Amino acid sequence: MKSFGRYIAKHLVSFTVFVIVLLLINAVSFGWTFHNVIIKDYGDTSPQNMLEEIAEASNLGGISENARQKLESNHIGAMFLNPEGQCAWSVDTPEDIPDSYTAQDLAVFSRGYLADYPVFVWNAEDCLLVLGYPKDSYTKLTSNYFSIQAIRTLPLYFSGMLAVDLLLLFLSYHLSKREIIKSTEPIISSIETLSNGKPVSLAIRGELSAVAESVNKASKILSRQNEARADWISGVSHDIRTPLSMIMGYAGRIADSNAADSSIKEQAKIIRSQSIKMKELVQDLNLVSQLEYEMQPLHKEPVRLSKLLRSYVADLFNTGVSDIYSIDIEITPAAETAAMDCDPRLISRAVNNLVQNSINHNPQGCHIRLSLDCSDCSINLIIADDGIGLSPEKLQELEEKPHYMNSTDERLDLRHGLGPLLVRQIAEAHEGTMHMQIKSVVNHGFTTTLTFPK
Repeated sequence: MKSFGRYIAKHLVSFTVFVIVLLLINAVSFGWTFHNVIIKDYGDTSPQNMLEEIAEASNLGGISENARQKLESNHIGAMFLNPEGQCAWSVDTPEDIPDSYTAQDLAVFSRGYLADYPVFVWNAEDCLLVLGYPKDSYTKLTSNYFSIQAIRTLPLYFSGMLAVDLLLLFLSYHLSKREIIKSTEPIISSIETLSNGKPVSLAIRGELSAVAESVNKASKILSRQNEARADWISGVSHDIRTPLSMIMGYAGRIADSNAADSSIKEQAKIIRSQSIKMKELVQDLNLVSQLEYEMQPLHKEPVRLSKLLRSYVADLFNTGVSDIYSIDIEITPAAETAAMDCDPRLISRAVNNLVQNSINHNPQGCHIRLSLDCSDCSINLIIADDGIGLSPEKLQELEEKPHYMNSTDERLDLRHGLGPLLVRQIAEAHEGTMHMQIKSVVNHGFTTTLTFPK
């Protein structure tokens, strides 16, 4: 797992470097954005420079033409006040600006505003040069001044930069996440497949190759274990078959012998019937094992399910079914010609297991219904009975542990054995296109629905 840790650390370092680069870009962008504003605020037309320039080009007698033109072109008003506070001359001053001022007036506006105009003053030989800038051009503090344009630009700038930063961070996160998912998704998918007991094979290069190799190694070990388990089950099934056939044969002879008394014949019949159940159980166990480990070859062909159901029911009646069980078939017109590619032997086996479950678990008799329906996207095969059903607790236990479930009285012929598991395995063997849903209500029967995508 060290390689996986290095892989994640690499992406974290890349993301950190990206954040640092983004901060540097923000700093450069801030300097470039406010460079012109700062240059303008302290440039040729700034209050400080204009005061010095106009003061040199003016006196009580007037102002030079060049200085006047510069004031007018920049919409800057100017007054030159004599020691008595009287206006000696003015340039481009608003009409609401008075021509004379007291010492108190001078003290008030010299550090702030005059009629909402930001004003700046300069002492020139006991006279006072006053420059008035347009409204909303500068905001004045006690010891400094700032451009209102700059103040208005700041929130817009920071809002814009924040939006851009968030967008870039999201794009970086999205790209990094996509890259990580692209690299790790095959491994995660393989682990999920491996957890279901199926083999996998990964071919990944780069930093995660060691992780992929570990998954492949685990898959090989699991495959060997599954093959060994399946071979063992197959071998045991084969070894049991011969002695079991002998037991069935001898039990059959004893049951049919005229020399044996009635009690011995009855016991022989029990031995023969239980041996048949054991034989069927061994066959189911072997088939479940083969399906689970994908060792059962499928012989698929186009099959009309309506024909398959009718053939199965006809064979069932030919083998003999007690009169306490009634079996009906319901096939909708849409499902009459519905066909699917499947192994008809396995599908018949699944139907038979469900029907035999209904028969075995309802010794008092019941009505069994086989229904086939078809919609635009699926084919539904339903096997239902109106027998004793199951309690919610037993149904949950059956769904969670479908391999083996005891009946309440521990009778062998009332156990839920490998039937439901085998049906589920047959469904999964058909490329996962069959889904089983079990519904049951106490004393209201047992229903199993098999759904085939159309």
